[in-house]
Amino acid sequence: MPITATPTAGAKLLTPTDHALILIDFQSQMAFATKSIDAIALRNNAALISHAAAGFKVPTILTTVAEKSFSGPMFDEITAAFPGQTLLDRTSMNTWEDAAVISQVNAIGKSRLVFAGLWTSVCIVGPTLSALDQGYEVYVITDACGDVSDEAHERAVERMVQAGVRPMTALQYMLELQRDWARTETYELTTGIAKKFGGAYGLGIIYAKSMFGAHEG
Repeated sequence: MPITATPTAGAKLLTPTDHALILIDFQSQMAFATKSIDAIALRNNAALISHAAAGFKVPTILTTVAEKSFSGPMFDEITAAFPGQTLLDRTSMNTWEDAAVISQVNAIGKSRLVFAGLWTSVCIVGPTLSALDQGYEVYVITDACGDVSDEAHERAVERMVQAGVRPMTALQYMLELQRDWARTETYELTTGIAKKFGGAYGLGIIYAKSMFGAHEG
C-alpha cells in the first residue's frame, strides 16, 4: 500500500510544551577538569539552551552537587536565564537518586526529559539510564555536556545511545523548539539568542540583517 505524506511534524520531535529540561552540575570545579570540550564553547552552549528554554517557557530543573563545600556556583550564563529560581543542591552523583529533584520531576509531570551537564560519564549517564528504566523518553544535548577526556565523553554518549537515549546538540535543541520561522511570536527570541550564543550561525544572522535586512520568514 502506498504511503500518503502529510505536512505535519513527527512525534519524536521536541516541542516547548512536551518536555522538561534538567541542567546538572554546571559548576566551576566540574568545569576545571573538563577536557572534551573547550570551556568557552561549553559555557556558550549551556547559555544557548538555558535562554532558549526560558524563552520558550520549558519547565527547567537546575541542580548542583556540593555547591557550598566543593564544586562552586552554577554558571552565571545559566542562572541569568532563570532569575530567582532555586538550585537543588545534592550529595548524590546520580541526580535521579535525589528526592528533591525527583519531587520536581513529578510535579512538572512530563514523560519526556532533556538532560545536559557535567560530567557526561557520571552525572549524565546516571540519571538518563535511571529515567529510561522508569519509562521516561530521554534526550541528551551532547555538546552541552563534557568530561575529563574525549574517551570518557564519547563512551558515555555511546552507552546512553545504546540504551535508548536520543542525542542532539544545543543549536538543534533551540531550532527544534522554533521549528517554523512563520511563528512570529518567538522569531525575535530565537534569532536574538542565536546572535548572542549561536557562534558562526549567529554571525551570519547579524550580517544578513545588517547588510540586506534579511528575514528567515
